[in-house]
Amino acid sequence: MAIQVSTEILEGSVLALLMSEDYYGYAITREVKKVFPISESTMYPILRRLKKEGWLSTYDEAYEGRNRRYYQITDLGKARLEKIKKNWQELKAATDAILEGNNEK
Repeated sequence: MAIQVSTEILEGSVLALLMSEDYYGYAITREVKKVFPISESTMYPILRRLKKEGWLSTYDEAYEGRNRRYYQITDLGKARLEKIKKNWQELKAATDAILEGNNEK
């Protein structure tokens, strides 16, 4: 994909992924990478920001002698995801109108 993905779309992708189950950081990166060309160095600042804003919470679980930090969407995160979805629909409609030549003058 040659188009740069906005931070809000990446945030929404993470929040949407976490609606179905909790994930640890690397697994989130792996899942998002299936759709967008991102790196772990891109994903971890996003996860920190989402947690700082109260949209995610974390907990640790032991795995093969180490702890894995799992991320879980909060109620605030669910509300944020709905806002991102609304913004996306508005942006998509406006972009489609321009690209398809249907924009009003």
